[in-house]
Amino acid sequence: MSTEQMHPGVHPLDEGLVRRLVAGQFPRWAGQAVRRVPSGGTVNAMYRLGDAMVVRLPLTRGGAADIAREREWLPRLAARLPTAVPEVLGAGEPAEGYPWPWSVYRWLAGTNPEAGALSEPALLAGDLAGFVAAMRSIGLPGAPEAYRGGPVATLDASTRAAIEALRGIPQEGVDCDAATAVWEEALRAPGRDGPPVWLHGDLMPGNLLVDGGRLTSVIDFGCMGVGDPACDLFPAWNLLPAHARQVFREALGVDDASWARGRGRTLSQALIALPHYRRTNPSMAANARHVIRAVLEEG
Repeated sequence: MSTEQMHPGVHPLDEGLVRRLVAGQFPRWAGQAVRRVPSGGTVNAMYRLGDAMVVRLPLTRGGAADIAREREWLPRLAARLPTAVPEVLGAGEPAEGYPWPWSVYRWLAGTNPEAGALSEPALLAGDLAGFVAAMRSIGLPGAPEAYRGGPVATLDASTRAAIEALRGIPQEGVDCDAATAVWEEALRAPGRDGPPVWLHGDLMPGNLLVDGGRLTSVIDFGCMGVGDPACDLFPAWNLLPAHARQVFREALGVDDASWARGRGRTLSQALIALPHYRRTNPSMAANARHVIRAVLEEG
């Protein structure tokens, strides 16, 4: 995977730079081993620091805002959520030629769940619903707008452009007419009923950690904020099989309009991701293909 190809403006990172940053700003951790954490993420790089910590550094300027958002809000959200979330142990600043803020977090153990290989899909669906419900119940004032929290219509141009791009890649086998029909159903669905709610905003499998098939941690809160509750329905199609998808829906009491918006939003993200990442990020492309299949099979 080449991050240089995925996005313009990627800052080069290596273990030596991370060691220098840590030694310069957190000398108490200077002797800890540093090693890159393999990840399919596209915005940040992760480096283990010893056995108990991890360093998270933005790859591009846009990721710097995520670091600031997590520093401000994660300490206030942690006690209100049923799963572990990242705990900021150190707030790093630009140095050594590295231009953006970065953070040291406590390491959270677990593995990323994989669609099609879940050991306890129905139980995991319930865990995910509990997390989403807890996020929605938060009433902290002054919340930022979620990165993906606006009206579905704001995604229309980019979604249609992605569908047309996929028409030009027949080897991907996407039924572009069916995808368009699902997308237009989402556009026709009524908007949210009620005020915006707190969202994680990026519930991808790579941002979930499980142990024994159960959800233990949720990470990467850079997209969090308030917005349309349908934005946190992504796991229904990017991870859960059909029977567990229904468990997730029933646990959250999702109405038809919200379900249509959530399905459309999840499909939109996948349609945009697939032509963009198909040659540069295998894990993102594979999940996009899974989402497209899951959505279109659901009808």
